[in-house]
Amino acid sequence: MELREVEVENPEHLNVIVGQTHFIKTAEDLYEALVDSVPGIQFGLAFCEASGSCLVRAEGTDAALKDLAAKNALRMGAGHSFIIFVRNAFPINVLGAIRAVPEVVGVFAATSNPLTVLVAETGRGRGIVGVIDGEAAKGIEADADVRERRALVRRFGYKL
Repeated sequence: MELREVEVENPEHLNVIVGQTHFIKTAEDLYEALVDSVPGIQFGLAFCEASGSCLVRAEGTDAALKDLAAKNALRMGAGHSFIIFVRNAFPINVLGAIRAVPEVVGVFAATSNPLTVLVAETGRGRGIVGVIDGEAAKGIEADADVRERRALVRRFGYKL
């Protein structure tokens, strides 16, 4: 087995979601879940088939994001994985809908940080082992950091 680091190309620092699924209709079902979640959402998604022709299937509301997702999915090449790039929404707005898609097995990451996908490759294929999301922790928050964190989520409108 070979372990590879696949850096997610994300030049606009958009929110990106990486997950695993199990069926070819995932691309269409994820498309429907996203457009039904947030009016005006812009996104591109791609899904890697794990059998048959093993193609990258792509959908989206934005051609550039669709292409970006397909390019990243092909670089990962992990069977039954998906990647979604989102504009005009945050992962918190769509993760519930994504997880509710019956064929979605799990979500590895939802972030706008630099993202590295750890991909294991065997003689049969590739699979996602995990992700590295952003940077390592540098310390424990102090009281001022707590106040700043709480103010930030309220400015975003997630808490009253």
